[in-house]
Amino acid sequence: MSVKLSKVTKDLNVGLSTAVDFLHQKGFADVEENPNARITDDQFDLLHKEFCKDKDQKIESEIMAMRHKEKSKSESVVLEGFKQTQPEEIKVEIADNERPQLKTVGKIDLESLNYKKSEPQPKAEPVAPVEPVKEEKNVEKVEAPIQKEIIVEPKIEKEQVKKIEPLEDSKANPVVEPKLESKIREEIQNTTNIEQGSDNTQELDNIENEVSKPAEEIFSMSKPPIQSTINVVGKIDLASLNQQTRPKKKTKEEKRKEREVKYPSKQNSGNNTNSNAANTQNSQNNQNRPQNSPNNAPNANAGAGGDEKRKRNRIQKERIDINKPIDDKSRKPSNNKFSKDKRPFEHAQPNEEDVQKQVKETLALLTGKSKSKTSKYRRDKRDATLQRMQNEAEAELLEGKTIKITEFVTVNELATMMNVAVTQVIATCMNLGLMVSINQRLDAETINIVADEFGFKTEYISAEVSETINEVQDVPEELVPRAPIVTVMGHVDHGKTSLLDYIRKANVIAGEAGGITQHIGAYNVTLDNGQHITFLDTPGHEAFTAMRARGTKVTDIAIIIVAADDDVMPQTKEAINHASAAGVPIVFAINKVDKPNANPDKIKEALAGMNYLVEEWGGKYQSQDISAKKGTGVKELLDKVLLEAEMLDLKANPNKLAVGSIIESSLDKGRGYLSTVLVEGGTLRMGDVMVAGVSFGRVKAMFNERNQRIKEVKPGEPVLILGLNGAPQAGDRFNVLETEQEAREITNKREQLQREQSIRTKKHLTLDELGRRIALGNFQELNIIVKGDVDGSIEALSDSLIKLSTPEIQVNVIHKAVGAISESDVLLAAASNAIVVGFQVRPSQAARRIAEREEIDIRLYSIIYDAIEEIRDAMEGMLSPEIKEEVTATLEVMQVFKITKVGSVAGCLVREGKIKRNNKVRLIRDGIVIHSGDLGSLKRMKDDVKEVNSGFECGLNLSNYNDILVGDLIESFEEVEIKKTL
Repeated sequence: MSVKLSKVTKDLNVGLSTAVDFLHQKGFADVEENPNARITDDQFDLLHKEFCKDKDQKIESEIMAMRHKEKSKSESVVLEGFKQTQPEEIKVEIADNERPQLKTVGKIDLESLNYKKSEPQPKAEPVAPVEPVKEEKNVEKVEAPIQKEIIVEPKIEKEQVKKIEPLEDSKANPVVEPKLESKIREEIQNTTNIEQGSDNTQELDNIENEVSKPAEEIFSMSKPPIQSTINVVGKIDLASLNQQTRPKKKTKEEKRKEREVKYPSKQNSGNNTNSNAANTQNSQNNQNRPQNSPNNAPNANAGAGGDEKRKRNRIQKERIDINKPIDDKSRKPSNNKFSKDKRPFEHAQPNEEDVQKQVKETLALLTGKSKSKTSKYRRDKRDATLQRMQNEAEAELLEGKTIKITEFVTVNELATMMNVAVTQVIATCMNLGLMVSINQRLDAETINIVADEFGFKTEYISAEVSETINEVQDVPEELVPRAPIVTVMGHVDHGKTSLLDYIRKANVIAGEAGGITQHIGAYNVTLDNGQHITFLDTPGHEAFTAMRARGTKVTDIAIIIVAADDDVMPQTKEAINHASAAGVPIVFAINKVDKPNANPDKIKEALAGMNYLVEEWGGKYQSQDISAKKGTGVKELLDKVLLEAEMLDLKANPNKLAVGSIIESSLDKGRGYLSTVLVEGGTLRMGDVMVAGVSFGRVKAMFNERNQRIKEVKPGEPVLILGLNGAPQAGDRFNVLETEQEAREITNKREQLQREQSIRTKKHLTLDELGRRIALGNFQELNIIVKGDVDGSIEALSDSLIKLSTPEIQVNVIHKAVGAISESDVLLAAASNAIVVGFQVRPSQAARRIAEREEIDIRLYSIIYDAIEEIRDAMEGMLSPEIKEEVTATLEVMQVFKITKVGSVAGCLVREGKIKRNNKVRLIRDGIVIHSGDLGSLKRMKDDVKEVNSGFECGLNLSNYNDILVGDLIESFEEVEIKKTL
């Protein structure tokens, strides 16, 4: 027989999913979790066996619920049924003689006890002679009259309930109801027993006999004679226990009396109200107290219980005041218990904070003494954490004033990191005697001084990385003489490369675009006497400041070339400052002395004005007059250079891992990344693992300046190497390491530091900057991507372009790299609305196609001058032209004519200038501009004309304006757009 699963789960009091899971565990996998699914008898037996306890619990709960329901229902039903049976028995019982006695006595007693607040009449209740009448003591008969009494009460309701109802509304019900319920429950049981055990005729006879003594029976019901003595003993014990607290209450009364002296009006009024309230509460308590307890209800002593009741009333007085508030105003001052709470409240109110503080301190002391090991550990841990956080906060404050930089940082980057204006940094450098530009790189000493002026400390990141590379200290016995490294510096077109051409017997200038040097060149020259000198040729253009700074950093001797037919130019002064800052000996070469307008003495005088006295004028600096074209004085110049080198006693250790500097780096299409390096110590060989900046690799090939392969390089010699995985930045130091793994770790760390440096130097758009741009109204940004053949040229071009920035146009170099223009460069330009500038490089075919499709402008240059000038012109085109007004003529109104459908026509005389038909005009009356607008027409005689010259008469009218008077002046003007320049 199959049964529905829902019925089974309902009977067993389990969930559907629980039953299904149980069956699945027992191997009945085909049972679905569906309430309408049916299960077999075996399955039902398993479920019943497993969940029978749940079923039993359900049955028990249902039985309990049913009992509770029947109990509550039986109580309410008996009450209602009892009231319904009363009128039926009333009709049977009708006894006209005894009705009035039961009414008056019974009802007066109950109501007088319940409502004793306002009427003093209930005091007459104990006057009834009830106590001496104790002859009838039959308990069984007493229970029957109880039924009779309550049976008679509905009769009374017919007449007196109408009078009593208004009194019941005034809060009489809550006192009467518990009495009635307790009585009725007892009487219901008695009546049911009587109805079952005796006939109705016997009940009627007993009722008629006992109605004659209503007062006795009524009082016997309210005051049962037997069991009151036992309860009174118990009550006396309670009272005695409470009496032990009397002395404390007396002390409180004494304190209360002291307060009465201070506040007599409040205390007196409170006492009066309290006494009245206590009396009314006591009268109600006499009725409530014995009837609430089932044992005491039928037992009430008539004689000896009076005094004991008084004691109980005194006890209950305080409890009733607490549990049932009668009058809030009268209760508060009179209650002794609340007076205890009130006194400390008044005393503690002004000192509440002090008390709380004292309690906390006391608790802290108490808890601190009984600390467990775990709590002590937690406290120590919290203290350590707070201390660490405090130390970190202090460290952050210190770090806020510490800037982490590399050594060669531009003025602009330094200002950004210190969050100050670039002009302030430049002004500080000028006060120090340094003439710097916005993108000029500063050495470490200058950075320290400038940062200290603004309250910052410097921390060099490159020093941290270099500590990871252990360089072998040179032993004096292993040192051997090396070739001097000489840097040739000077202003552009003063003959630096020409001098090197003559020395090397080669034409380097012919290979340079525009006839100017744009790369730093390194050459090893062998003199006639067999000595070797390494020359570094630096660019003289303003843009190549960093190259000159790097040249002086690695050099031993500096040759400063000054043209005799020119003057000491700014780049010459800069080169002298670089050499002096590096502590490099200087040899002055005054070039172009073969020219007719050459004046070497003028150059020497200018140098003396800069505090550089030559030996001929009594100074310490050597100088030589030369002609690089003809070779005049070149040999003497080299002799002086060798003399300086001998004085320096230049030596190096060739028997260690090579170290040196990167002079230049580039990208060759066929060979990859090329780097020109200058070995300062050790010997560089094929296959060495090299680290330079963020690039590393194994040396695959080496070439000298004449593009000849060599296998090793000694100290002081330049070489072109290939094999690095990138183009290192010019000026970086290179080191040869033992393993490639070590090189990779160092470069990874350097890349991380470089990213942090770029983030610190990148300035985000602030609210002040945004407000400045909005105030300008026509703010423009020019984004540029720079690609070049060598790193030094890219750096120089980028700095020069950034220097073109103005308050209205900001130039951003968003990307710069070595190599040809690739597809990624064009896509980046398309995404950022940038133009691509290529310096001596060309785009690939794919890059050209993408540029044409995306309409990206690619500019290619071979001379840095041309790139800077064209970008400047483009920026000027971005500027909104300035509109300027030019007054073309002044006319005087001689006569005014009113013409229908035309308006006012002015006959004018051109006082000066020439008025044209398309000019705008303004009407001036008494020196005040009345109207500005366009000409409606311009006529001479009756003919329309395009222009009227000075001294001629003409007629004109103004568009949409007719208020013209004789004597007015009319001024014609035109608006001219003037192109802005940077």
